[in-house]
Amino acid sequence: MNKKILISIGVLCTIICIILICTIIIPAYKKSHEEEEKLEQIKKATIKVTLKDELEVPFLSSVKVSDFITDINGEIIDDYEINTSVIGDKEVAFEYVNEEDIKVPYTFKIKVIDDVAPVIWLNSTYSVNTNYDGSLLEDITCADNIDDNPKCEIIGDYDTKKVGSYKLTFKATDASNNVTTKEFTLNVKKPVTSKPSSSSEPTVHTNFADVLKDYKTDNTMIGIDVSSWQGDIDFAKVKNAGVEFVIIRVGSARGIDGEYFVDKQFINNIKGFNEVGIPVGLYYYSYANSKEKAVEDANWVLEQIKGYKVDLPIAYDWESWSFYNEFHQSFYSLTQGAKAFLDTIEDAGYQGMLYSSKTYLEKAWYDTGYPVWLAHYTKQTSYEGDYKYWQLCSNGKIDGINGDVDINIMYN
Repeated sequence: MNKKILISIGVLCTIICIILICTIIIPAYKKSHEEEEKLEQIKKATIKVTLKDELEVPFLSSVKVSDFITDINGEIIDDYEINTSVIGDKEVAFEYVNEEDIKVPYTFKIKVIDDVAPVIWLNSTYSVNTNYDGSLLEDITCADNIDDNPKCEIIGDYDTKKVGSYKLTFKATDASNNVTTKEFTLNVKKPVTSKPSSSSEPTVHTNFADVLKDYKTDNTMIGIDVSSWQGDIDFAKVKNAGVEFVIIRVGSARGIDGEYFVDKQFINNIKGFNEVGIPVGLYYYSYANSKEKAVEDANWVLEQIKGYKVDLPIAYDWESWSFYNEFHQSFYSLTQGAKAFLDTIEDAGYQGMLYSSKTYLEKAWYDTGYPVWLAHYTKQTSYEGDYKYWQLCSNGKIDGINGDVDINIMYN
């Protein structure tokens, strides 16, 4: 081989070796040496951390590292909020700079506990007739904040085929052994054939014009929400009546795991309101019984709305409270499903929000992190939580729509 080539190869190898030494070996050695020095410093460091006696916290508590420390010889570097969304022991790790100016790592354990008993939605009496062929354990709502399947039982003897009053106790036990009991009387009656009511009392309506007068300010917009129940809408007349926004139902599914269907008026409605320039939001009526199903719902909605102008949020509307037991979901699981739906919607570039009534916002839902569309049919809501939209009635009357319509307020 040519001598010059050999020399060139040798020089190149030398250069590569020098580069490797300078860029990898020496930095690695320095890093290793620095880490050894740090370890030696930490071994010699004075560590004084005194923890509280009580290291148990309720599920979903808002707590930081410092909340468990009564004394420390230094300053915590990152006093972060601890995730308490999983029941059981949890290791908390943090670093602090002690009085000797040494960065010291420290760990301790806390226990996240469930101290909330299940709920039983049941009055002091419950009535059925002798034709009843259901199950009290299925029909009486028994739910928990965390446990998807609390143990529910009725203590006492009864016969739904025999007329009488039965003194019973409903008992619910969750996985953390929290217990709720409720005494009630089961009244079994003979079937009664009732005649249609002949009441001549006039139907009460809420005029859209009155809502405009009473609630319109510089910080509010007044609108409606619509579905196939409103039939064919005269969009120009609705706009002339003063409607400033509309929320349209996209569709739903035919029960749990049922097939999807598009609301019969969805396409007409979104095209019509787009054409007259009224800002549009949407809602989907869900029967989701898991996070995965809620995500599937969201993706179905996204497919239906391609090509249309959507200016306002897309709402997750879940209302199957009358047969809640069939879903086998805790209130936390239900909320996680809603959040999964809304996350999917937002990831696609739209806004999301949760629709629910005042009762269930207070009793069942956890915070999804998204705006709330509150349903509370009253002149002045007593709901104390935050909300962006308020559905104040379902008996609204407006020019351009035959029949009743929901009226809403948006707060800017």
